[in-house]
Amino acid sequence: MPPKSPLSTGATTCPTQPDSGAPCTCFMVRSLSRKISQLYDDTLAPSGLKGTQFSLLAQARVRRGQEPLSVSALAQRLNTDRTTMTRNLRTLEQAGLIALVPGKDARSRCVVLTADGDARYRQALGLWKQAQAEVRALCGGDQIAALEQLVGQLLPRLAHVQEVA
Repeated sequence: MPPKSPLSTGATTCPTQPDSGAPCTCFMVRSLSRKISQLYDDTLAPSGLKGTQFSLLAQARVRRGQEPLSVSALAQRLNTDRTTMTRNLRTLEQAGLIALVPGKDARSRCVVLTADGDARYRQALGLWKQAQAEVRALCGGDQIAALEQLVGQLLPRLAHVQEVA
């Protein structure tokens, strides 16, 4: 029997805030994020990458032939703090999938995809597409399109919130 999808297991209801009886937005968003992240991680596992690592390689790959992104710019693009980004990049650098090279400013470092990183990205791309398709199949294409639109609208409204490592 195939393993259950992370999206089809667990609680189906959200705890409410005891004082208000309203659903907790933080809990709901984190729960959805964990389930979807686990689905991507499980699907990408044969490539040796997690969903977050695939995203980092994808961003570095987009920049091939252009000025590479600094660690800070990449962190900003992926809505995370620089410390977390540095920690995540270290793993990819140790695996030989990216290189951190000096930037224009002597204090900055830029992210460059290595040949091994490009090969791993290409290997994982089909798996990522499978994960994308599974999420759409489980949640419904219209629901995912609506979610993507909503996230696109809400992230700019929360841009002033700084993530702390």
